[in-house]
Amino acid sequence: MPRTLHRTDQRTVRRVEAEPKKSSGMKGALVRGAISGAVATAAMSGVMVAGQRAGMLPEQPPKRIVRALLPGHRHRRKQGEGVMGALAHVGFGTVSGSVYGLVTRGRRVPVPVGVAYGLALWIGGYAGWVPGLGVLPPIPRDRPGRQWVMAAGHVVYGTALACVMNGLARRR
Repeated sequence: MPRTLHRTDQRTVRRVEAEPKKSSGMKGALVRGAISGAVATAAMSGVMVAGQRAGMLPEQPPKRIVRALLPGHRHRRKQGEGVMGALAHVGFGTVSGSVYGLVTRGRRVPVPVGVAYGLALWIGGYAGWVPGLGVLPPIPRDRPGRQWVMAAGHVVYGTALACVMNGLARRR
């Protein structure tokens, strides 16, 4: 028996086809956040390298954090700390991007929300757990140059994070 779609059936079919797939839910938000976080970390790293070249940031903080966590004296240089610091930075930025993706549900949000998120990461890290590890002093007691570079880096991270996430959300 041949099937014929009535006019109402065709509209229903089109509506069902237009609905987003389940993968665009939480999993999609996580993936878009991770991608956005990785891109944002690369942009932030550019600010950190510029700050280091300008003499405002003697060493990259992720490298110092890894140095403190590796076996041995927490303030002595260790083999591979530069590469591991870079990987840890990208990993942290990617995971932080995934959290942002979950919080925003992968939807478009105003860029200032991303900036606020980036600054919250900076304050939480550099006024909280980083000094808690004994790696760097808290923000108010840190070198002014490092404060400015890291604040600017986190503003760039938040801006890039929001812009990339918004671009990916638009493509869904």
